[in-house]
Amino acid sequence: MFKKILIANRGEIALRVVRAAREMGIATVAVHSTADADAMHVRMADESVCIGPPASPQSYLSVPAIIAACEVTGAEAIHPGYGFLSENAGFVQVVEDHGLTFIGPTAEHIRIMGDKITAKDTMKALGVPCVPGSDGGVATLDDAKRIGAEIGYPVIIKATAGGGGRGMKVAQTAADMEKAFLTARAEGKSNFGNDEVYIEKYLTTPRHIEIQVFGDGKGRAVHLGERDCSLQRRHQKVFEEAPGPSITAAERARIGKICADAVANINYIGAGTIEFLYENGEFYFIEMNTRLQVEHPVTESIFGVDLVREQIRVAAGLPMELNQDSLSINGHSIEVRINAEKLPNFSPCPGRITQYHAPGGLGVRMDSALYDGYSIPPYYDSLIGKLIVHGRDRPEALARLHRALGELIVDGVDTTVPLFHALLAEPDVLSGAYNIHWLEHWLETNLGG
Repeated sequence: MFKKILIANRGEIALRVVRAAREMGIATVAVHSTADADAMHVRMADESVCIGPPASPQSYLSVPAIIAACEVTGAEAIHPGYGFLSENAGFVQVVEDHGLTFIGPTAEHIRIMGDKITAKDTMKALGVPCVPGSDGGVATLDDAKRIGAEIGYPVIIKATAGGGGRGMKVAQTAADMEKAFLTARAEGKSNFGNDEVYIEKYLTTPRHIEIQVFGDGKGRAVHLGERDCSLQRRHQKVFEEAPGPSITAAERARIGKICADAVANINYIGAGTIEFLYENGEFYFIEMNTRLQVEHPVTESIFGVDLVREQIRVAAGLPMELNQDSLSINGHSIEVRINAEKLPNFSPCPGRITQYHAPGGLGVRMDSALYDGYSIPPYYDSLIGKLIVHGRDRPEALARLHRALGELIVDGVDTTVPLFHALLAEPDVLSGAYNIHWLEHWLETNLGG
């Protein structure tokens, strides 16, 4: 087992890894920018190293600075958290070249799944159901129009290297294709340096369902059920739950086995999430995230496992403790993402926390790096906490979420907490009758955007 690991991240996820490592008796090294000198993950880790100024490219995305921090502290492994360098194959290669261990998948698997066309081709070959679409990239507008006619409208044009909703445009009819195609290419080029796009059938009322998988890198893998992440704003998740309210036990077993077998066949190591659109009882692969997800706590809650602990164990070469036969769902869990944002426009709202009180009680977990007096810097993502609740069933989880939101105090900045109070009064949310377009329509009607 490792004696010391470095956490190449910040905020609540860095703190999450510190806690798991401490329970395992492993020393931790926090890296931080000058803007994060007083951050909670820096205070909680055993050691800390400043790796640069506030801007991410000069700090959290600086590979030389992170490697140097490992060398000066004697850290043997790096946990990337999510975001930043967590899915950067080049970074993983550098880590390995320096004799260090990356706590996550191999560079090859990150590279394969990081390119959406290659990922789709790989998954299709492994028997994972995919959305009907183009075979690879689409180079010209004429090809795009031909494929659109073959698939049938509406279609969605996606940048191959896209993510976070960027480089994605919908063509409802053939008349929309030119603008959608050219805009998606332009966004791909400006955001990711790659203007290649591909085309898929656009499903009208799908849910976003993702399957948590975990592999040992030696041909054995398990699935830990699904999460429903359909409540999204601009392709960004805001509310996640497990199990999915629309998924049957038979569907779960079927798609779960398909996913576990797929990652086992490629000797995948560590945590991964295979994401689908789900409509009319069918699953359609959209992408695989080769890292720990923001919403991993809801899976941990219903299965009673620590995914970060398991990540560290398999990276150290120990046998995977997860066994499919012993994994069973217990109750229901919901997570809401608390962002420092001002409604109704969701504009970032950094600032000083004048009072912070985390909710507690049975079945309540608050993953956050906030504390009284902490100043949220303006340089990073606006996520400041995740409120996770667990109940014996969905109604109890919803009631617990309502109670916990009422206890949560975050003064000094605006947050998205009022959004969740409002959503918990909506019959569609209470019944689970929503899809990936529901929240956008609700926001337009209720908040004007």
